Amino acid sequence: MPKIQASSALARFRVLDLSRVRAGPNCVRMLTDFGADVVRIEPPPGIDPNEAMFAANRKGGDFQNINRNKRSMTLNLKKPGARDLLMRLVKDADVLVENWRPDVKTNLGLDYESLAAVNPRIILASISGFGQDGPLAGRPGFDQIVQGMGGLMSVTGLPGQGPVRAGLAVADMSAGLYAALGILTALLEREVSGVGQWVHASLLHSQIAMMDFQVARYLNDNDLPVQVGNDHPTSSPMGLFEAADGVFNLGASGEGNWVRLCKLLYRPEWLQDEEFKTEPLRVKHRERLTPLLADIFKTQSVQHWVKLLNDAGVPAGPVYTVPQVFEDEQVKHLAVTTSLVTDFGKEMHYINQPVVLQRTPATVVAQAPGWGQHTDEVLAEAGYSEADIAQFHSDGVV
Repeated sequence: MPKIQASSALARFRVLDLSRVRAGPNCVRMLTDFGADVVRIEPPPGIDPNEAMFAANRKGGDFQNINRNKRSMTLNLKKPGARDLLMRLVKDADVLVENWRPDVKTNLGLDYESLAAVNPRIILASISGFGQDGPLAGRPGFDQIVQGMGGLMSVTGLPGQGPVRAGLAVADMSAGLYAALGILTALLEREVSGVGQWVHASLLHSQIAMMDFQVARYLNDNDLPVQVGNDHPTSSPMGLFEAADGVFNLGASGEGNWVRLCKLLYRPEWLQDEEFKTEPLRVKHRERLTPLLADIFKTQSVQHWVKLLNDAGVPAGPVYTVPQVFEDEQVKHLAVTTSLVTDFGKEMHYINQPVVLQRTPATVVAQAPGWGQHTDEVLAEAGYSEADIAQFHSDGVV
């Protein structure tokens, strides 16, 4: 049976994916969509008490979307001989991705030094909640916990309403993306040095990095970020405004956009107003400026203002529900989604990779695998005989 190949870009690399839940599988999804041969290695059913979180509902949209294009084999690392089997796979692999607690790989003898002794070119990518060492390294890491510890919840929501969780898994997704970047960088470096290395990313560090200008303001200017709701913390007028039939986002930051906005709304006197002369002043006097704009915007529809503002070069856009997102003409043009008819008879819809390579684009060519669907195939590729494979099954190793 031919290997799954979604693109030729990374087709020369094999990735062993021992990760679970979201951060690790998201990292590996980027590699497999660009053609890497990914083998998802997971415990047989009934071994992991938390499997319902990330492995059981294999026909659901979430599992399908994050694990497409991968092959799956089962391996019970608690069984004698399982580590030796995995090391045989490591010998011919380029990357191994895991997101266990930091001590687990050492206890299993699967730390970087052990892997490199078998394959000096191997790249071990470890994703953790709080880092590979330090006082909190042993804690389990969940996205919402890290959103709180990384500062995101303190700046999300309306002023005074208390911490608010972001509506998506920011820490998980960013850690996965940073880890994928680290893997690709290590693969490039290996072309020069000839040896692999240990790459690791944490949800906590990734979440703080995603805070970007917010933490830069604090660290360098002692400007404490706080909740500002739908307003922008350092730009005005920039935020959510009510039109006659709904709400829209306005992004008139910077002097050029401010001048264009004033001319469009026939308010040249605002350009001479001492309280609106600069962006910091417009932020300071936002409570006066916002109602002036609101009185104008409520006279026409969202569609009217979005078109008028954009035609004048002032950024503006509607606020969509999720179904409306996929009805937008630009979203359709960008081919954000693709679909496959699965072998269980359901058409599944997938989000394409958001980065486009002109010659070797990422594609979705295969549904997420069944539990251990490719076990025998992968073992045969590793050189095991039919009798060996049958014995592994009999012993509960796979």
